[in-house]
Amino acid sequence: MKKKNNIFWISYSDLTTSLFFIMLVLFVLTTGYLNSVLNTTRTQLKKMKELQAAVKELPQEYFTYQPKYKRFKLNKEIHFDAGSAHIKKKYHAYLKNVGYSILKLVNNLSNDERYKKFDIKYLIVIEGMASKDSYKYNYELSYRRSLALYRFWKKNNIIFDPKICEVQIAGSGTDGIREFSGANEKKNQQFLIHIIPKIGKIE
Repeated sequence: MKKKNNIFWISYSDLTTSLFFIMLVLFVLTTGYLNSVLNTTRTQLKKMKELQAAVKELPQEYFTYQPKYKRFKLNKEIHFDAGSAHIKKKYHAYLKNVGYSILKLVNNLSNDERYKKFDIKYLIVIEGMASKDSYKYNYELSYRRSLALYRFWKKNNIIFDPKICEVQIAGSGTDGIREFSGANEKKNQQFLIHIIPKIGKIE
């Protein structure tokens, strides 16, 4: 009986030792995997911060970046006739430069060696807004104003490559985040530009 007990304890000891080494190997593998995930996450965060900073490099003569809302506002006030989406001729030169600036930025970022390998796409949202007045169709009107700008750009050969850049046309009507009220309500008639980078992969 004593001999059988000795064999049992020896076998038990071997099993315990084996389990210990298995747990140790699993611990090392898990720690290595978690460190790898952590380093990847840090790399992603760093690249995203670099890219967000680069996106803000639009010329200040045409744009004001509003960090609170994470959007670009045109420096020049674009006024429309009541109920109209027609872009007046006096704004044409300015809006051409706005379009060329965005096109140049996207193309530069796409060819920048720092970001080229990360399969980055861009979403550009042209948001039209309307002022609160008695006009019944301000939501439709704000969309038509945004569409008018998009068509104006296309007419002037400001065309974004769909392989790297998606353009969305939006109208927020009299809703959304509005800066002005009261006597300055008409200043809410404006275009807002949102440039959103979409990172496909980080290595």
